[in-house]
Formats: sequence, structure tokens, C-alpha cells
Amino acid sequence: MSEFKNKVALITGGSSGMGEATANLLAEKGVRVFCAQRTRSHHENILIDLNDINAPKKIISEIKTIAGKLDILINNAGIMKENKVENLSFDEWNEHITINLTIPFLLIKYAMPLLKKNNGSIVNIGSIEGIASNPLHSAYGASKAGLHGLTRAVAVDHGQDGVRCNAVAPGWINTKLNEDFIKTLGNEKTFRKKLKTIHPIGRSGEPREVAELICWLVSEAASFVTGQVWTIDGGRMTKLSLPEL
Repeated sequence: MSEFKNKVALITGGSSGMGEATANLLAEKGVRVFCAQRTRSHHENILIDLNDINAPKKIISEIKTIAGKLDILINNAGIMKENKVENLSFDEWNEHITINLTIPFLLIKYAMPLLKKNNGSIVNIGSIEGIASNPLHSAYGASKAGLHGLTRAVAVDHGQDGVRCNAVAPGWINTKLNEDFIKTLGNEKTFRKKLKTIHPIGRSGEPREVAELICWLVSEAASFVTGQVWTIDGGRMTKLSLPEL
């Protein structure tokens, strides 16, 4: 716990799912946690619309005023809407790129002077869909692939400044968002059964498991780790598919 004492973290989308789990775990380790999103978390809140490109500058300014420092930045907030490429409107495309890629870029840009002072660490929450693609997820997949690329670029540009930047690429995680999606399907029981079969480990993941990886990446134990995209998917991307008999 001592290595995290007196550290300050900013997490976007920290009121639910993987963001909430990460905020809670960091707080348990002694970190002062700020969460930026539209709804309140259990930590210090910066209530703001992350679809506004002016939001990142406001967020970092508030962190600087209140805490005076920043050690950890976790770009977690994101959206995913389904549509085929030919039916995808420019507004839908732009919304994904703005929230999932542009906002993280701007947060990193404005946070960098603070992070450089403290050998800070950045973790971007990407997705296995930034590596491969599910049907109807073109805008989401493109934005997450871009976020993976941004991760590598930041690591290369700012490694000599003492700032590390990594990404995690989660697979199916049992968040409220995914649970709500399952409930919209015609056969929830069958889907849950098949969901287990696509993971060699035999189950889907929990938000706390992703949080544990994130917390390791921002710890001293990972001080020589930067520019990497860490897949956490129960082996899903490793498994080749065969036709069902």
C-alpha cells in the first residue's frame, strides 16, 4: 500500500463497471481517486459530459486546482452502438471517435505536464474489438484500435519524460451494460451457456479482474512496462473456432 500513498488518480467513467472496480481498488490501496463522468461515483466527482471536447481541459484544470498533482490517468469511459458500415451515420461514427479516442487524447495532452512531474502512468481501456471485430461494431472497433495506437505513440513520445502508457483490451466482462444487453436477447439462458464456450477458461470475466491488471500496470512492479496492449479475455482471442455440429 505504501507505494500508492499520497498518489492521485483520475478515472473517466468511474461510477460503474470496470471503472468503478478500478476506482475502488485504487482507493483501497491508498490512492486519492477522482472520477469524471455525468453520474456520481463513491469517490471525488467531476460531473461532466465526456462528449464535449472542452471537457478534458476543464477536468485537468479542476484536478490541478483541487489536488495540485496527478500520478495516474485511466481513460475508461466509452460508448458502443451497433450498426452496419453502410447504415452508419457520420454523427454515430463521430460520437464513437470523440468519446473513445479524442477525449482520451486530449486528457493525456492536458495531463502530461502534471504526469511528467511525478513519473506518472496512463492506462487506456481498449478492447479485444480493437484487435478483431464483432458484427455491427465498426465505429467501436475502429475507435478502440485507434486508442491502442495512441497508447504506443504516447509511450514512445514520453517514455524519456518518465511517463508510462499502456492499454488493456478486455473481452466479455460481466458489467451492468453487458447484463442489460443479454436481457434484450430472445433466449437469455442459451446465450449465457454459449458465452461460456467461447472462453477456454470456461467463463466470462469480472470487473475486479480487469481492475487488478490496471492497478498492477500503474504500480512500481510494472515500472519497465510501457507501450503494451494487455489482452484480458479468458483466452477468447487465442481460441480458433470450428463449425458447430
